[in-house]
Amino acid sequence: MNLLLVALGGFIGSIARYAISLQLNKRILATWVVNISGSMFLAFLLKFNQDGMISDKIWLFLGAGFCGAYTTFSTFGNETLNLLLEKRYWKAIGYVFSSFFVSIAVVLLVLRLF
Repeated sequence: MNLLLVALGGFIGSIARYAISLQLNKRILATWVVNISGSMFLAFLLKFNQDGMISDKIWLFLGAGFCGAYTTFSTFGNETLNLLLEKRYWKAIGYVFSSFFVSIAVVLLVLRLF
């Protein structure tokens, strides 16, 4: 049952991620938005699960499944590598640092406020 919950969540998360990439029509911006929003959503889920507000089943469906497929480190890595190969060093540096620090900041914000 747990495997099915993760799989179903992943199915929905991957579709949501693809829909956002189509809407934004820019790969790097779409990946950045998805990774930041996914980090924030995962922080809420973690807090809700720790506080007993959501069950472990919902955590598996949304946390492991949805967020696991919605956010994507592989795309982030590929886009960063492409920027470096294109000699767009400052954009690559900005992309990496803003992705990392903004993700950490939103997680800390959620965990402190809720």
